[in-house]
Amino acid sequence: MEFEEKQRLNFWWLYILLGIETIIVCSVFLLDKNGLGLQGLKKMYFLPVLAVLLPYLLIYLINKSALAIKIDQCGITYRFSPFARRAKSISWTQIDRLYIRKYDALSEYGGWGLRSKLWFKFNDKAYIFNDKSIGLQIEMGNAKRVLFSIAQPDELSLFLINFKRQYNIGAIETDVRER
Repeated sequence: MEFEEKQRLNFWWLYILLGIETIIVCSVFLLDKNGLGLQGLKKMYFLPVLAVLLPYLLIYLINKSALAIKIDQCGITYRFSPFARRAKSISWTQIDRLYIRKYDALSEYGGWGLRSKLWFKFNDKAYIFNDKSIGLQIEMGNAKRVLFSIAQPDELSLFLINFKRQYNIGAIETDVRER
């Protein structure tokens, strides 16, 4: 019995903003009377071209980032690719509490992706990859907390209820009241 989920960030609108920025920068460089021409670009080793293309590479990497979560009898395994080479695991013995809760990505964590709680609480991390504002909260010893955004909260809730009954794991809280 296991639960798997994969999520991706999709900021397609960033390409539109970068396209507008590229048009403005290239028009200033190439079309201005005192702007750079082809000879000026050669003298600068095409660094302005690299400066225009570098944001596209960064946005491409952000859009290719993905989160894979797997919950089974061994624990919770997750991988944040392409930035993490290996998957990380949290065993059931490390988990004090595990529950599904609502969160606000902007006010609690300051955005999407791999985030730390605002106000320098580095023991509280979040992997936020969607806009549903429902996540799996894991509380471990040493006041360490991890939040994973969940795209299928109903399926996960049913899975956790069945999983708790089958394996008798006390750390899983299946209380359906709002947190």
